Amino acid sequence: MRFSFKECCFKPVADEPDIEIEGSLVHKDSEEGQILCAEKEVGRKSKTLFSCITTATQTTINPPREVACQTESQPLLVNYSATANQWEIYDFYQEELQKRTSSTKKDEKENEIAEGAEGVHGNLSLLRDFTDKSDHDLAMLSTAAKLLEYAVNENINGDIIADFKHFEDEADEFRGDKGTLLPLWEFQYNKVKSLPVSALCWNKKYNDLFAVGLGSHKFTELECGMLLFYTWRNNNHPEFLFNTDSGVMCVDIHEQKSHLVAVGLFNGNVCVYNLMAKGDQPIYNSMASSGKHSGTVWQVKWWEDDLYGNHTFFSVSADGRVVSWTLGKYELFSTNIIKLPPMDKVPDDLNNVIVTAGLTLDFHKQKPYHFLVGTEAGKIHKGSTHYTRFIKTYEAHFRMVSCVRWNPFNPKVFITCGMDWRVNIWDETTDSPVFTFDLKSSVMDVAWAPYSSTVFAAVTADGKVHVFDLSINRFEALCQQRVVSTKRHLTCIEFNPVHPIIIVGNDRGLVISLKLSPNLRKNPKEEKGKEPSTGAEVEIAKMEKLLILMR
Repeated sequence: MRFSFKECCFKPVADEPDIEIEGSLVHKDSEEGQILCAEKEVGRKSKTLFSCITTATQTTINPPREVACQTESQPLLVNYSATANQWEIYDFYQEELQKRTSSTKKDEKENEIAEGAEGVHGNLSLLRDFTDKSDHDLAMLSTAAKLLEYAVNENINGDIIADFKHFEDEADEFRGDKGTLLPLWEFQYNKVKSLPVSALCWNKKYNDLFAVGLGSHKFTELECGMLLFYTWRNNNHPEFLFNTDSGVMCVDIHEQKSHLVAVGLFNGNVCVYNLMAKGDQPIYNSMASSGKHSGTVWQVKWWEDDLYGNHTFFSVSADGRVVSWTLGKYELFSTNIIKLPPMDKVPDDLNNVIVTAGLTLDFHKQKPYHFLVGTEAGKIHKGSTHYTRFIKTYEAHFRMVSCVRWNPFNPKVFITCGMDWRVNIWDETTDSPVFTFDLKSSVMDVAWAPYSSTVFAAVTADGKVHVFDLSINRFEALCQQRVVSTKRHLTCIEFNPVHPIIIVGNDRGLVISLKLSPNLRKNPKEEKGKEPSTGAEVEIAKMEKLLILMR
């Protein structure tokens, strides 16, 4: 028989000679088999169904062995301790950066020598691979160093962090409706102590990050400016730092694309920075050919994207123009929206020579095509992107307007402040302010609270912060607190979009964060039998109730 792999079975083979193969099987009844059985022990006999036995032997199994190791009976013990501070972290980072830089230069030199003998293509690929690896390692080292620095700062500022998270002033129960401001972190870059804070802006996506613009408001001081980004995780050094050729007058961070930052400068330029890009140069910068402003840019505001998906922002300048800027593929494109009307008592032949400077700008929260412009003549102009003329003009202040802002909840209400010491709250349907407050000093900036339609705060030149809640007191502030010395004055104020804190800037580059006490952020009492309600509709009703009462 022979096995057929094709049919997978045994088949008889014809015409094959008989083959004798010597085997190892011996019949147990034979003489040789009986001898072999006698030599084996009785216990070694194996039960088998066959009447034959095999002469094969079984391999012996080696016994298991234990594998172990020993150490010294008394190992040497060493006590080690160290303290890591910001200086040591910074020095280590600089040494590591210097090592990597020298190593990169050495490899580049070796590649240049090897190019003459081996060619260019192989060496360039090796250099590119090394550079990519070095950049990746450096980025990982930078991230680790930042995390370690955050941890060190949290240990140093543990008391401030605890106050920020948990402290509530229990003394408010005995103050009636009055409240206080608790100082938290202070932010100041030592190299620019001579420059005042000209702009503040919170990042809407990362609510611990904010931008600080530094630039002088005095026309005689043509100094360079700086754009800084701070987080309260590290108040000793900014997260991002950009130097500018001229003073920074205004800053605005894109609400959705939080890495895009629009900046207006003292020399009339507008530029856009990308926090995700390498380097400290702006990705867009206005030029004379693109319609650059001829005067100081006092306000920039991001707007909706155009029909092609390009990002757009607006600017208002001392040259009296409101300009729309579009981020093209390679450069900025400008469109003149409207020009401010000339001031009163100016001869007609000098209208094009003596222009009205626009100082502040804000867009309607529900109708983004409507905007307000404050001027140095004290007037507020209401305009639209659909028209080339202003819709309405408000005689707001006796001197220049410092700030104008729409209410974040009620679409008909906006607030203004000026150098005539006044803060005015307006209903856009009326020609006179609904509320007027005299703060006894020039009002530099004002801001609405993001959590209430009736709460706002203002800063004055005498170094005070004023916090109002119209639903509690319509006649005076709930808090008037000086936060800097009498020789210094405040310039800017901004509410955090999430947490109950505000930041204020002064004329020496200092930014102070302050926490509002419970009385400054409490909801009004509900009527008996009604459940407490929250939301935008409630905030709109609160302000509407005040407007009806004042009418």
